[in-house]
Formats: sequence, structure tokens, C-alpha cells
Amino acid sequence: MAEHHLIRASVAAAAGLALAFGPVVAIAPAATAAPASDTAFDRALGLTGVQNARDAGGYRTTDGKWVRTGLVYRTGQLNNATPADLAVLSDRDLRVVADLRTGFERAAGPDRVPAGVTEHWDDVIGQAPPQTLITTLTGGGDLYGAFITAPGANAAFASVLRDIIDTRDGAVLYHCTAGKDRTGWTSAVLLTILGVDRDTVRQDYLLSNEYRGADESDPLNGVQPAWLDAAFEQVNQTYGGFDSYVRDGLKLTDADVAALKAKMLA
Repeated sequence: MAEHHLIRASVAAAAGLALAFGPVVAIAPAATAAPASDTAFDRALGLTGVQNARDAGGYRTTDGKWVRTGLVYRTGQLNNATPADLAVLSDRDLRVVADLRTGFERAAGPDRVPAGVTEHWDDVIGQAPPQTLITTLTGGGDLYGAFITAPGANAAFASVLRDIIDTRDGAVLYHCTAGKDRTGWTSAVLLTILGVDRDTVRQDYLLSNEYRGADESDPLNGVQPAWLDAAFEQVNQTYGGFDSYVRDGLKLTDADVAALKAKMLA
């Protein structure tokens, strides 16, 4: 297994993580969410046992290109995936699943994946000191700041992006527990690198509220624009800008970025 897929041990507290990242038991998706951009593309994957399941593509970039669909999916955890769900994912040529959860979350709800799919564990915050984890148990801006500063977080997010670059035949799916926070930041990073404007990135992030049947006043089940803004602000504070975060934090080279764009843009 490549170095960026080395398993990192989790030090997280069991009960706290269940609160921080949403309920372990999957909920049925809400009614099909309206697309966040000017495309009519329906992003819903139509899964019944997996929450917040949608295509990450279908958005226009600032230079008039489109993010390809059918290559990258984002969801909540896959532990309650039904046989029919697995058949859908198999039919969509799923090849790689990147799990952003901690060790406790993985043990509490092991993924179910289609036969032949490669699974990678990219624990975002499991290496953070216990006191740091405690401060992020309720989610919010502190949690999103940790996506940039926690030990191992940059490597985890970068690993997903490299999976997308390296998977030549088929699709990549990334997920956390609720599919809204760690998964939401992964999508925000991907779309921003590809050239999607910040307002559209924010709208895509907020679709989690529709797909989860939540709203901004429900911090355990929903997401808030201020949280995403906190992550981008932490990027600016730590790295001086998004391009520097990609280069110095995620350690993606210009060739990596070019390869990602070549694959994902049409």
C-alpha cells in the first residue's frame, strides 16, 4: 500500500466521536435536493441505507469548464448499505472507497462495500491530542479549523485527492460518518482546486442539510456556512492562502493539480 495510505492509529474517545460527527445509524436521504449550481444534474445516488449520497461533480468552473460526473461520489458511512445499494455502487463502477473516520467510528460501523472495491483508511483527526478532540466534540468552527491543523489531517485529505488522480478505471467514493463535515471539506477542497467559485462551493456544502433533512440550527445533523468559512479562514491563517495550502499543506505538486484537472474537467 502506498505511503499516503498508511493506517494511522486513533486516539479518539468513543462516546464523544459519536456526538461530534452525527449519529452512527444511517438515515434515509431526504427528498431529492435541488442542484446547487446552474446545472439541472440530479446528484442523488438513490441509495436507501446510506445517507447524503451524491455525485461530487456537475459544477461549472470559473473558466467555463464542467466538473465531470460519474467519477467521484461522496456519502455518509456505508455500514447500513443494502444489497441494492451495493449493486448501485457496483453499476456506477466504484473502485475505491476512502474512509475518513477514526478507528472507533470504523469499529462501531464497519463499511459494506461492493466486491472488488479497494478500501483506504484516511483518518482525518485521529492523531489529534485528546484535549484537542474534546474541544471539537460539538463540531463547529473548531472542528473545521482542525481539518487544517490537526496532525495527519493534511495527509488524509491529500490521500483522497491522489486516489482520484490514480484511479484510472472507475470511480472513487469518500465518506465520514454523517457525510457532512470531513466529507464536506474534502469536496470543498476538490471543487476549489478545480476552479469552482466559492459561492457554488458553499452551496454544494449546504446541500448536506437537504440530503440529511436537517437545517443550520441542528449542529449534530446539519451544517452551517460559518463552519466552512472557518476552514477557509484557517487555511489563510496557517498557509497564507489556498494555493499555498494545496502546495505546502497537502503537498500536491503542480503536476498533481494538472493531473486532477485533466481527469475531472471537461
